[in-house]
Amino acid sequence: MTNIDTRSGFSVHSPIRVGIVGTGFAAKLRAETLQADARSNLVAVAGHSPDKTAAFCQGFGAEAAVSWRKLVERDDLDLVIVCTVNRDHGAIVLAALENDKHVVVEYPLSLDVSEAERAIELAAQKQKLLHIEHIELLGGLHQAIKESLPLVGKVFYARYVTIAPQRSVPQRWTYQHSLFGFPLVGAISRLHRFTDLFGEVTSVNCQTQFWETQPDFYKACLCNAQLGFANGLVAEAVYGKGETFWQSENIFTIYGEEGTLVFTPESGQLIQGENRHNIKVGTRRGLFAKDTDMVLEFLLDGTPLYVNNVSSLYALKVADAARRSSEIRQNVALSNL
Repeated sequence: MTNIDTRSGFSVHSPIRVGIVGTGFAAKLRAETLQADARSNLVAVAGHSPDKTAAFCQGFGAEAAVSWRKLVERDDLDLVIVCTVNRDHGAIVLAALENDKHVVVEYPLSLDVSEAERAIELAAQKQKLLHIEHIELLGGLHQAIKESLPLVGKVFYARYVTIAPQRSVPQRWTYQHSLFGFPLVGAISRLHRFTDLFGEVTSVNCQTQFWETQPDFYKACLCNAQLGFANGLVAEAVYGKGETFWQSENIFTIYGEEGTLVFTPESGQLIQGENRHNIKVGTRRGLFAKDTDMVLEFLLDGTPLYVNNVSSLYALKVADAARRSSEIRQNVALSNL
């Protein structure tokens, strides 16, 4: 994100003019933050449902755009925030950049690696901010893990399991192949934690199961990806959701030569023989607001952000390698990602 003219057109007396694509949970949290901050002005919103979009706009005093394409073309916007289905992220980001807008997009940047690369290249050419949200890196869990790693010496194995049961899965986009994408791409935060903590991945082996209800819908999925790292560490990411699961689980376990770390979203433990030490885990609340605030600070003051596009793209490439591995049912070797 170097060579971005962050101050151009912005001042205390002219708030950053923002448009949002989407009307869901993340869009609402973004809008609340923007509305409460004098440095920003939510101008327009584009959504999938006209009725929902109208209600959303009424609640935040914004104008309803006919479509996201019309929104990104507006001359009265400085920044576009993309909070819609994963399938459309890449196309909207590219269109917004082509129309000389700064862009924030919820992860993943795109379901297609080459499209993601084009977007990052275009942002650099246009000298515009392209910020890919990865709030898991801001959260108390990830920060506690990073601070605790030195306590266990050389890490040789890590396992991250997230299982989310769902009774009577509705036909939501998050259970639709074409809109959510491959599970570990759509839920890329699982793999991004690993690459942020442990660095370069050399190999990926991934197995998946889907419980289909219609050609493009499933009622449950399970992904198990084994990652080999350049430093010799082996990691396992297990991600499952839907009706076939009856017990939720969210555990990150790290095995080191001098101890074991066990984390849940609420707490952590350092285990060394009979000794067990509790580790405080900070809150998960307010991360979308914090991310939005950091974007405004970057645009106005050049304050560095917490994640860069190189690391985000790398995580996407690892997730895409998991997709390819599951399709060919073979180990995928990675080099020069």
